[in-house]
Amino acid sequence: MTDQFKSGHTIPVTDQKFPGKEHDMPDPDPQRTFLPGNKEGEKVPYLAAGKLKGKKAVITGGDSGIGRASALLFAEEGADVLIAYLPDEEKDAQQTKKSVESRGRKCHLFSTDLAKQEGCKNLADEAIKVFDGHIDILFNNAAFQMMVENIKDLPEDQWVHTFNTNIHSMFYLSKYLLPHMSYGSTIINNASINAYIGRPDLLDYTSTKGAIISFTRGLSNQFVSKGIRVNAVAPGPVWTPLIPATMNEQAQKEFTSPMGRPAQPSEIATCVVFLASADSSCISGQTIHCNGGVVVNG
Repeated sequence: MTDQFKSGHTIPVTDQKFPGKEHDMPDPDPQRTFLPGNKEGEKVPYLAAGKLKGKKAVITGGDSGIGRASALLFAEEGADVLIAYLPDEEKDAQQTKKSVESRGRKCHLFSTDLAKQEGCKNLADEAIKVFDGHIDILFNNAAFQMMVENIKDLPEDQWVHTFNTNIHSMFYLSKYLLPHMSYGSTIINNASINAYIGRPDLLDYTSTKGAIISFTRGLSNQFVSKGIRVNAVAPGPVWTPLIPATMNEQAQKEFTSPMGRPAQPSEIATCVVFLASADSSCISGQTIHCNGGVVVNG
């Protein structure tokens, strides 16, 4: 299919249970390595240039969506990856591994729950082991969301779980892996347009994404003088398993951007590659707004 990049393209309304499975998503299949071409609706393959040759990368939530697309583009650019994912996502993770290895790079798998501190510590220990004590790239991508219209109906345990998954995991992983990073290493945090527009039916998720922006800025200021850069991406609507698993029918029908369509995972992954590579060598503490044309400040 070629219409994923065409204005007016809509996603099918479907229903999954969290965390959502990419192998259960209906057509159109999310684009992982294809990008818009010169004509509306056209897609062309990503063209790699060895930007991450020999690098070692850790990607949370790497089994599907933006995480999988980033793992594949990292591999095309020459990096080996370690992806973390929930136990329920094993089938998607195995497919990511197969796709990375088909590109001639290594893909290590680690199943864990990053909402728990010990899960983060175990992932960090595994990364240090498989990458011989040195990490070049950390992409903090994993996230949880669940729509709730009103604060009075927002379960307190959901609030805590969302913060544990979305921001506390970034703190733990950064804390544990930064001693194993050096000049030229990078951290990329996945934030969201919702930090800037204040989406009301994702209050807990939106709050964590605002925290991620501030965490990115503060951590950058700690390490920029050491040659370690910390940046963020703030995607708008993106066609990933998180959508059918966490959004109601009306929200899915309205899932679009000023471009007239949601983004594909590949379009966010290119921004992640940019921030991970030397192409962005003078950028730190910043956020790329890959949101389909919504103009925001910050």
